[in-house]
Amino acid sequence: MIRIIGIDPGSINSGYGIIDMDGNHAVHVTHGTLRVRGDSLAGKLDLIFAELSAVITEFEPAEAAVERIFMHRNADSALKLGQARGAAITACARHGLAVSEYTPNQIKQATVGRGHAAKQQVQHMIKVLLCLREAPQSDAADALAVALCHGHSRAGRERMGGVAGIRGGRLQ
Repeated sequence: MIRIIGIDPGSINSGYGIIDMDGNHAVHVTHGTLRVRGDSLAGKLDLIFAELSAVITEFEPAEAAVERIFMHRNADSALKLGQARGAAITACARHGLAVSEYTPNQIKQATVGRGHAAKQQVQHMIKVLLCLREAPQSDAADALAVALCHGHSRAGRERMGGVAGIRGGRLQ
C-alpha cells in the first residue's frame, strides 16, 4: 500500500487530497482546501508551503502528484498559478517526496472517463470512487482526482512489471 498526496495548486485556494492505494483499490484518508490569504505574494506562497508541509508531516504520504499548468488566455493568472505550484512542489521536495505531474485532461480522463469533464462531474465521481458521504469542495475534489490519477498510473506500471518512474505524466 502506498500513500499519495494530490495537490491542486491555486493562488486563492489550493486543494489537497490524500489516499492510500493498494493496487487499483483507493481508500480516502483526508482532503481539504487551503484558503490562501495575505497582502503580499511572498506571504501567500509562504502560507501554501507551510500549510502543505504541515499536512505532509501529519499524514506522511510517500509520493506526491500535482496538476500541471495549462496556459489559457490570461498570462498573469498562469504566472500566479505557477508560483503557487512552485511553493507546493517545494513543500513536497523538502519532505523527500517524488513529485509527478499530470495535465487536467489526464486527470479527468482517469477519474471521469472524459478529458473535458465538468468540475461537477469530477466532484461526483470522486464521491462515488472514494465512497464519500458527500462530494468534496471542488479544489479538494480536484486534488483527490490528481491523487487517483497518479495511483492508477502507478498500478498500471506495477502490472507492466515495475516500469521505471513516471515524471510529467509520462513513463520514463
